[in-house]
Amino acid sequence: MRPPAPLRVVGTPKPRKDAPKGKRYVAEAPRRRKSKPTPDVEREVLRLAGRRGPYLLGQLMEAAEAFANDRDRDAVRILRPVRDALPDSATVRELTGLAQYRVGNYRAASKELEAFVEITDAADQHPVLMDCYRAQKRWKRVDELWDELGVSSPSAEIVTEGRIVLAGSLADRGRLDDALEILRRKSKSVARPREHHLRMWFALADLEERAGNVSTARDLFDRVRRADPDFTDVAVRVAALR
Repeated sequence: MRPPAPLRVVGTPKPRKDAPKGKRYVAEAPRRRKSKPTPDVEREVLRLAGRRGPYLLGQLMEAAEAFANDRDRDAVRILRPVRDALPDSATVRELTGLAQYRVGNYRAASKELEAFVEITDAADQHPVLMDCYRAQKRWKRVDELWDELGVSSPSAEIVTEGRIVLAGSLADRGRLDDALEILRRKSKSVARPREHHLRMWFALADLEERAGNVSTARDLFDRVRRADPDFTDVAVRVAALR
């Protein structure tokens, strides 16, 4: 039986063979050339680190480079002493949390991202944090973070990611009808779909298939395929339902 589609996340979907059921796609950093700190990051690290600032900034940039090039375990390794030295750095906490998430250390990732939220009061990483708690079956915290995301509404893309995670958690809890409803209400076709539209349609299609609504699932998968034939395994999913 095909496992449920991953219902997360920020960035480009990327398959991971070692991830648990329902967690096959993880956060993806943008590709970039040699990492260079933004002025804000540089000021933050130098302010917090004192004399060790230049060294720790260099280590942070090395970790960011590893993360951007899919060397997630290297990023975690490099970041450990940086995080210990700079526990009040939002940048360090955020990157450490995302790196831990990508290697599947969901408890460690949630700890780091909760610290990021406490420092910044930002909801940008709430979908990732929600998915960490989804993996731990901490449903109450998933729901709380969704409520916070709804209040802050950082962007349509981020709110959509949170919606996908929430739907996945509801399905995990055996509330498939509720999961379907939360995605259906925002699943209208658009003339020029962006990636977050494709991700939501794909997630909904997967849930529709699980619910036995094969025709609806096929139509949704086909909608994604027409917009982006290379989107994850959509071509295979469409073919399987013909």
